[in-house]
Amino acid sequence: MSRLPHRADTPPVPVRELTALSADGASVHVELHGPDGAPAVVLAHGWTCNTHFWAAQIRDLAVDHRVVVYDQRGHGLSPAAAGPDGYSTRALADDLEAVLRATLAPGQKAVLGGHSMGGMTLMAAAGRAAVREHGAAVLLCSTGSSRLTAESRVLPMRAGALRTRLTGKILGAPAPLGPVNGISKAILKYATMGRGSSPERVDACARIVHACPRKARVAWGHVLAELDLEARLRELRLPTAVIAGTEDRLTPSVHARAIEAALPQSLGLTELTGMGHMTPVEAPEVVTAKLRELVAAYVTVDSAAQAVSEEEEVA
Repeated sequence: MSRLPHRADTPPVPVRELTALSADGASVHVELHGPDGAPAVVLAHGWTCNTHFWAAQIRDLAVDHRVVVYDQRGHGLSPAAAGPDGYSTRALADDLEAVLRATLAPGQKAVLGGHSMGGMTLMAAAGRAAVREHGAAVLLCSTGSSRLTAESRVLPMRAGALRTRLTGKILGAPAPLGPVNGISKAILKYATMGRGSSPERVDACARIVHACPRKARVAWGHVLAELDLEARLRELRLPTAVIAGTEDRLTPSVHARAIEAALPQSLGLTELTGMGHMTPVEAPEVVTAKLRELVAAYVTVDSAAQAVSEEEEVA
């Protein structure tokens, strides 16, 4: 799949690109931004998105951080899975482990950030060896651990079995999204963004979402409809901050509050008034500032540089 055309809201050209091989042999496209030896941040995007979703964070953080972003399988430049078994929360965790192993030196710590399905990726991988080795702190943006279809408010209906069933069908709907135009942007804004989101940011999200291949969108939609990561969430034993928009219809604030309450090492919940589900794009300054705060508190330049130096000596 071709990348999005060059726009002012796309991230800078990475200093390096590589392919990480997941446990089942799947290829994961990875981009590295910023200087070697700088404190590291690893970011996982959500459903129907790609590395461009983190454009604002990359532009800011790459000045003095090593920023690692990757395309979830089936998104962006990461190929689709060979079959339906390749789409699962286990695959999300496997892919994240592969990215961490491929981009960080042994023992090197990083702040791990995830939005929506990217946050679910971090929960799914909470007990994995690579997360224990490389995770310093975590930022979860606009995500949930279970009951996504039951709690979703995208459909303006009373909560109940009918709304839950219809929401599940929407998540797995095979219909094409069509072109980016005024109507499709209005629909996307209603479903995924808040009233306070600017037209420019709505347009940026629409172009990212509409670029997602239908096969991946549908396959991952089925996974999200059945999601249950509550047990994995309790294994996330890293200092973890949570961000959510008050107008998020996809993963309403009830999810953020439940996650914050279940976290073994919660750093608190930040609720953004007037923002929806796409918080890293809708409120980039807040998300970037929180990532910087976590790096400053839990990752040191000396430890990052030492890990890279030790890797070079071994090589």
